[in-house]
Amino acid sequence: MILLIALYVACELIANVTASKPVTLGPVTVPSAVFIYTLTFTLIDLINERLGKRRARRVVYSTLAANLLLAAYCRLAIALPAASFYADEAAFASVLGGTPRIVAASLTAYLVSSLIDTQIFSWWRERVGGPKWLRVLASNSVSTAADTAVFISIAFAGVMPVLGLMKGQYAVKMAITVLSLPLIYAVRRRAGAAPEGVES
Repeated sequence: MILLIALYVACELIANVTASKPVTLGPVTVPSAVFIYTLTFTLIDLINERLGKRRARRVVYSTLAANLLLAAYCRLAIALPAASFYADEAAFASVLGGTPRIVAASLTAYLVSSLIDTQIFSWWRERVGGPKWLRVLASNSVSTAADTAVFISIAFAGVMPVLGLMKGQYAVKMAITVLSLPLIYAVRRRAGAAPEGVES
């Protein structure tokens, strides 16, 4: 379980560091971070399955704190005076110094979508039941839509047409979600999930 949580946090931080490079997939342009970032929705579902909704949300809040620390330290590292022999200051700032609007969009979308994901996954498990893969697919289909809408609206509204961006990114995220479904059976549970009456 510790390894799973560490993987979740690592994927979130890696996504924030690598998000500044856009990549083109056929007719769709997405941040390069979309592949590893989308995986975190399945990972938080696995954490939710084992630890319950309340503890899964603690992981979300802790990861948000880690993301805030990363953003703050990147700004500090950029502001510190570079050594006289360092020739890559502009590139360093370009990669790690995301604009405040993009950073705000990313953190807001992460928090909103992750809380939605934990809520829907928990509700589906309690009220609907069925196979685990269906719970993951249901929660991810809503949370990735929320993530896409919140991020693109905050980051790009008034700068470029947002509807096309939303459609393309959501399609890519759902494709990755489907491909990640076998992961939920690769992670074996050594003990039963925490009682929802205690953890929710």
